[in-house]
Amino acid sequence: MIDISLHSVGKYFGDVQILKDITFDVQEGEKVALIGKNGCGKTTLFRVISGEERFEEGDLAIHRTKRLAVLDQLPVYPDGMTVRDVMETAFIPLRELQREMHELELLMGRGINDTVTLAKYGELQVRFEVFGGYDTETELFRTALGLGVPKEMWDRPYAMLSGGEKTRVNLVRMLLEKTDIMLLDEPTNHLDMQAVEWLENYLQTFKGTVLVVSHDRYFLDRVTQKTIELENLTATVYDGSYSFYVQQKAEREEEMRRRHEKLQKEIDRLSFTSDRMHGWGLGDKKMMRRAFALDKRIERIKANQPQLQKKEKQMTGKLHSADRSGYDVLFVDRLSKYFGERCILNKVDLEVKKDESIALLGENGCGKTTFLKLLLGESIPDSGYIKWGANIKFAYLPQQVEFADPYATVLDTVMTELGLTDGSARNRLGSFHFRGDDVFKTVSVLSGGEKSRLKLCILLYKEINVLILDEPTNHLDIASREWMEGLLEEYEGTMLFVSHDRYFIDRFATGIWNMADGAVTPFKGTYAQYRRSLELQTQTPAEKAEPTATKAKREYAERGESLSRRIRRAEKAVAVTEREIAAAESELEALQAKIEEVATDPDALMALYAEQEPLDAKIAELYARWEEETEALALLNEENEV
Repeated sequence: MIDISLHSVGKYFGDVQILKDITFDVQEGEKVALIGKNGCGKTTLFRVISGEERFEEGDLAIHRTKRLAVLDQLPVYPDGMTVRDVMETAFIPLRELQREMHELELLMGRGINDTVTLAKYGELQVRFEVFGGYDTETELFRTALGLGVPKEMWDRPYAMLSGGEKTRVNLVRMLLEKTDIMLLDEPTNHLDMQAVEWLENYLQTFKGTVLVVSHDRYFLDRVTQKTIELENLTATVYDGSYSFYVQQKAEREEEMRRRHEKLQKEIDRLSFTSDRMHGWGLGDKKMMRRAFALDKRIERIKANQPQLQKKEKQMTGKLHSADRSGYDVLFVDRLSKYFGERCILNKVDLEVKKDESIALLGENGCGKTTFLKLLLGESIPDSGYIKWGANIKFAYLPQQVEFADPYATVLDTVMTELGLTDGSARNRLGSFHFRGDDVFKTVSVLSGGEKSRLKLCILLYKEINVLILDEPTNHLDIASREWMEGLLEEYEGTMLFVSHDRYFIDRFATGIWNMADGAVTPFKGTYAQYRRSLELQTQTPAEKAEPTATKAKREYAERGESLSRRIRRAEKAVAVTEREIAAAESELEALQAKIEEVATDPDALMALYAEQEPLDAKIAELYARWEEETEALALLNEENEV
């Protein structure tokens, strides 16, 4: 059953086209990611689907029996409403059912017990129970607590909340409404990691349909099974999560490039022959007819030649590395900090070694930024001390970037900060995507992401060996986040960072500091290892007795087989799957060769592409199976070595 259907939808703002030929379907129960660069039209498309914006071309259909809700803009509520009042607006339909039931109860109490009244009351009672009328308080508490809206906050006036707090409250309201179709625009903004993980778990079990815009790639991988990319005004559908989309898009672009180049060679060959025939055929009608026939053939090939997207010039900012620091980078001894009676840090002991990359995690408001300011010397501890190692030169990228002169231009800011000439500063800015008139903007008008990019342009020119980052990927779209990650991959020094971007954390962290209740608990290892350690803490004794066993390994053990036989069986399974992969890939290569041969025949191409889709899916499934089997084999070999 299709919940959302768009066919050739187009949208204009005046004479400017914003969306063009948008075509896709969202099936009942699907969790779909809508991605694209900032400004590509994602929010506009959301508003079109929700009915908030009109569109000029195409057709849009929402399942007529489904209830749709949107989390994009914060609704306005009457003055005086508390947080609890706002969240309980989700229960208005249940309150109406309860009112009708009460009226019938009064009638029955006066002796009106006819069949119609009893039947009506029974129907209302069933609906009230099915929609959770008897569990509203439990659901309210569970959902609000999960999304970081504690009970002590419920009596506060809604109008007095911050933007982030209002977002969390309205997300609670939306989830309590139990809508059939959710449109979520950046739902993880303003949520700490614990709340984001709660939301992920909720959406994974949510039976309805979800269409979500998010820059949180980790969130998208855990929640969504389909990805729709908005690019060049139109939409392309990928049948997988974000990571699948990245791989599949690269493969599609490479295939398009190969086809384009192959056809271009054919065009060049035929054009050369045609030019010679035109030259030779003057006065020869037969030769000229052959030349014109070749020209028509060339035009047909060009019409079917895939058009390659013009790639943006990549940002190529370079790091200027300082001399290597000593092995001991940072030493924190019995560090304490209080704000009044509130304890931020209580006798914390920590250390950082050369080339480590430490992620500082913790709930919003626990004091992570305060801790960074203590390390930077911008705040004074109440007790204890902080000692930096020898030859330390650090740079700091704050969460909210500011510049000394907000009315200076981008160009003047870089020239002043780095002491560069006009030409050198322009070259430096160009590598960070500040080009043309962009360099004459005043820094006060830059977006949050542009300010972070400009600050990095300055910081990473200086010679540093310790980099401190506070939420570095905030305000950045996915493309900008990936650029920053690519830049930081080149950095060879020590790094300490605060981030809620688990994709970023997973890529860079070699150690975790978890901050809670005045304590900072260090963990040596990657973010994936840290998560596994947390999972082990919640396992039952039976699960802990077999901490490294996978499903496949347990299945072998349950058969009562010896360890050596289980290893041989696992080796055989891997070998069989590898042969299947090789056969499937050979079949795919043969099919791709056929595709190249019929590149100018649209009907034949469509038929061959239809054959290729299930073959691609089969290969992906085989690789997934191979990964599981090789993991099981590795674990069995580890057990054999013990």
